[in-house]
Amino acid sequence: MGEHLIAMPDIGEGIAEAELAEWFVKMGEFVHEDAVLAAVTTDKATTEIPSPVTGRVVWLGAEAGDVVAVGAPLIRLAVEDAGDAGQVPDGLPVTNADQPSPAPGRDPAAGHREGGKASASPAVRHRACKAGIDLGRVPGSGPSGRVTHEDLDAYLTGGARGTGTPSPSPNTTVEQIKVTGVRRKIAEKMTLAASRIPHITYVEEVDVTALEDLRSALNANRRAERPKLTLLPVLMRALVRAIADHPHLNALYDDEAGILHQHGSVHIGVATQTPAGLVVPVIRHVEARDLWDCAAELNRVTEAARTGSATRQELSGSTITITSLGALGGIASTPIINHPEVAIIGVNRIAMRPVWNGAAFIPRKMMNLSSSFDHRVIDGWDAAVFVQRIKTLLETPALIFVDA
Repeated sequence: MGEHLIAMPDIGEGIAEAELAEWFVKMGEFVHEDAVLAAVTTDKATTEIPSPVTGRVVWLGAEAGDVVAVGAPLIRLAVEDAGDAGQVPDGLPVTNADQPSPAPGRDPAAGHREGGKASASPAVRHRACKAGIDLGRVPGSGPSGRVTHEDLDAYLTGGARGTGTPSPSPNTTVEQIKVTGVRRKIAEKMTLAASRIPHITYVEEVDVTALEDLRSALNANRRAERPKLTLLPVLMRALVRAIADHPHLNALYDDEAGILHQHGSVHIGVATQTPAGLVVPVIRHVEARDLWDCAAELNRVTEAARTGSATRQELSGSTITITSLGALGGIASTPIINHPEVAIIGVNRIAMRPVWNGAAFIPRKMMNLSSSFDHRVIDGWDAAVFVQRIKTLLETPALIFVDA
C-alpha cells in the first residue's frame, strides 16, 4: 500500500491558479482510474480533473471555492500494490456509481445521515424544502444512502412507510451555500463595475415593425447553409454603423491610468445565460463581417459558452456589449457595464403596441433599448445621440446595409 499525490494540473494558456469548483469524491471513497475527481474553474471555463490511478481518497487539499496554485497538492489516494490494482477493498464505497448496491452488512441509510445532514442533490433538497420534508427522515437508496428523486416520491406517496403523505411541518432549516465558480466570478465583476463606474442609463423605444418584416423575409429566403436570423445580428451590424459616427463609445477605460483606449476593431460581447451562470462570449471584428457571418459566429460562440467549451479568447476582449433576455426582457432594465468597457446596449422584449400616426392608432411592433454608459467619459448628450442613431438604423433597416 502506498500513496499517490495529485497536484493541480497545468491547464495551459499561462494560467497560474484555478478555483476548485466542486469535488466529485469524498474522504474514504474508492475511485477507479479515469474517474472524475473534481472540477476547476479558470476565467469562466470549467475543466474536469480525472484520476490517473485507482485508489482510496485519504486527503483532500482544498474546499470548493478555494483558489489553488498550479502544481500545489490537491488530493492524495491510497493505492494498492501492483498485483492488487483495480480491486476494491472490502467495505469501501466506490465513486461515480461503480458500485451498484451497498456493501454487505452496510445500512443504506446510514451514510446519508452522517453529521446529521442528509446526502442529496440540490434539486432533491429544493423539492424537499418546498414540500416541508426533513430529508433526514427519508430512506436513501442511492450510493452511500444518498436520497434520490425516487426516494422522495416514495416518501411523499407513503410508499416508503406504508402511510399517507406526511403532514407538512414548519421548515426551520437554513442552508449555507458558498458562492463559487462562475457565480463568484460574476459577483466579483459586477461588484467591480458597480463600485467603480458611475452609470447613466438611457431608455428609448424603437419601432421594429419594418425590421421584423425584413428579418422574416430574409429567413424565408435564406440558403440552407445559412443560420436563422434573430434580432441580435442585425443589432450588431447597426452598432458598427453607429460606432463609425461615435468611435469613443467603442472603448475601454483604464481608470487607474486615466486613459481611454478607443478601438478600431468592434469586438461585441453578448451576455449569455448558461447553466453555470452569466458569461460574455465575444464576436470579434464585427466591422468585417456581413449579417449572415455575424449570425453564424454568434451561434457558434454562444453555444460554446453554454456547453462550457469556450476558450479564454472567446470569452474575453470585447469592446462593447449587448445584453438581452429575449422574451423575458421586460419593458426596461438597467444593465451593468462590462468593465472596463464604457457602454452596454440592453435589448428589451418586442411587443405589439398602439402607436398614434397623426390620424389614428395603429398596431406596431415596439421594443425598448435600455443602455448604460460610463458617465466619467460619456456625457448624457453623447449617450442619447448614440442611442438615437441606433434607433434610426433599426427603424429604417435599409440604412444598415447601404454605403454611407
